[in-house]
Amino acid sequence: MKKILLGLIATLVFIGCSSEKEVTINVEPSLVVGKSLTAAKFFDQFEKPHSLSADTTKLIFVFSDDMGHLANDYFATKEASYLNDNNTQFVADISKAPSIIRSMFIMPGLKDFKHTVLVLTEKVDSAPFRAGVDTEKILVVTLDNMNITALKTISSQEELIAIIEAK
Repeated sequence: MKKILLGLIATLVFIGCSSEKEVTINVEPSLVVGKSLTAAKFFDQFEKPHSLSADTTKLIFVFSDDMGHLANDYFATKEASYLNDNNTQFVADISKAPSIIRSMFIMPGLKDFKHTVLVLTEKVDSAPFRAGVDTEKILVVTLDNMNITALKTISSQEELIAIIEAK
């Protein structure tokens, strides 16, 4: 009886945590050359709100585990101010992960990093950033006064370093 009850509870937990509806509405892509990101608002891994400043020249977006690990492993070897010193912000989209995984594992893990990680946790919020993007690669958004001037996809640490440190 205990095994049946435990199995039933576990099933309900997984069904409840993974039943988020897929965002299938048509959204206007946010990451398009010529578009302004002045209104973009983000929260970091500590749930502190952030907005972009005119000094930000690059946004690094990751949408997959592999690319997130690649970027975070590199940033972990640098000073906490490395991204800010290079006028760069790092954005991780974790909205595809089930909510229980996000809250129990991903968010606590992100809090261990010394660098700031701007986090997209909700599918409805991340949909405009994912639209038209290769989510299996890192997307580098180049900005001039919060206006997108270039988009580039990369997939290696060497490319990431070269782009961040390019002046």
